[in-house]
Amino acid sequence: MRILGIDPGSRATGYGIIDTTGNNTSTYVASGVVKTVQDDFPARLKVIFDGVGQIIEQYQPHCISIEKVFVAKNADSALKLGHARGAAICAAVARDLPVFEYTAKQTKQAVVGGGSAAKNQVQHMVMMILNLSGDIQEDAADALAAAICHHNTSNTASQIKGQQISGSKKGRWQ
Repeated sequence: MRILGIDPGSRATGYGIIDTTGNNTSTYVASGVVKTVQDDFPARLKVIFDGVGQIIEQYQPHCISIEKVFVAKNADSALKLGHARGAAICAAVARDLPVFEYTAKQTKQAVVGGGSAAKNQVQHMVMMILNLSGDIQEDAADALAAAICHHNTSNTASQIKGQQISGSKKGRWQ
């Protein structure tokens, strides 16, 4: 399965693509940032929509994994982030791709093991998991983390489902 992870932002939207196998292995495919330089906010959203669309066309992922919006201290920033998410999600939905959403805490927990991990810890673990050397952009690392999170989550869910099916008729695990 090929997963496109998205780290939305109104100025920089990170993307990361991994290929996965059933044995819980993730392989790096590509990553980068869709940068918007326009001052006009609707024009930035168009750049995000078009950029994510081009990435989807080029790499043909099976699904996307994107971070959910959280409201911190600045509601205006959260709204802009929500619009950027919407542009990326619309690019995926327009191409009939399923979209999976995870909180930042869920992503950090899946990649680092703790929901309050720092960005540099996420970056480090993404590089370790995908066996990468050199530097990786912060937004791209967060996007790869979103893809890894979805892989781990869906892999665990399918294992649990398999255990329930092979268990007793009451659905207990063996």
